[in-house]
Order: sequence, then C-alpha cells, then structure tokens
Amino acid sequence: MFDARTQTAYAALLLRLSMGVLFLAHVGLKLFVFTLPGTVQFFESIGLPGFLAYVVTFAEFFGGIALILGFQVRAVALALVPILIGATIVHAPSGWMFANQGGGWEFPAFWTVALLVQALLGAGAYALKIPALPEIGERQPA
Repeated sequence: MFDARTQTAYAALLLRLSMGVLFLAHVGLKLFVFTLPGTVQFFESIGLPGFLAYVVTFAEFFGGIALILGFQVRAVALALVPILIGATIVHAPSGWMFANQGGGWEFPAFWTVALLVQALLGAGAYALKIPALPEIGERQPA
C-alpha cells in the first residue's frame, strides 16, 4: 500500500544520511589528504581569507553530524547552503563537469539544490528530537 507520508519520511532520511556522510568525507579530505594548512593555503590562493577554511571545515563537520543524527535538519541544511554556493562559484571557471581539471560546478550546484530540498522536507524518519528544542519549521502540537 502506498503511504506518501511514510515514503516521504524515509526519502528525507536517505537524503540527510547521504549528505551527512558526504560532508564528513569532505572534512576527511580537508584534514587527511590536503591537511588543514593545505586547505588554508588553497583558500588563500583563490582570494579567500585563510580563516574561512576553518569555518568551512567546522561547519561541514558539525553539519554532517547534525544531518546524520537528524538534529535541526532544516536549519542545518540552510546554514550549509552558502558553503555550497561558494564552492559552486569557486569551481565555475573550471567548467561544467567536476571531473575537469580544478573540478567543475555541477556537483556543488546539485548539492546546493539537495540541501534546499532537505530543508523543505525536514528531518524525516529516525530524527533526533529534543522536546525542549523544537525543529525549526515544524508544527508544534497545540
């Protein structure tokens, strides 16, 4: 039997888990492959202040954890959108395909849209809910 509410809840769960894992993978790339000093150097090489590398790494780490747990998913997804818009802009000169030298813009652009979809859907199934801290955008019982 088709139950749109249940299927939507599981779709939101699948989306937030996959994005949360991807954010943690990007943090791992920044820390263990490029290293944090290397990430700072990259940010500076494209004209961004080096401290933004720390901000982005922090946001990706805690945002990824929050998405996986289902904690304040709407707010977290919206808070991560500017990072992905920035990544899209940074990669735009490299062309469409992310496989291009320097990485293209289609992957971060798609990820931006996925975050917006997550913000619209909400946390979905198996989300961490703290009664004293209601989810932004969720209806509260009367």
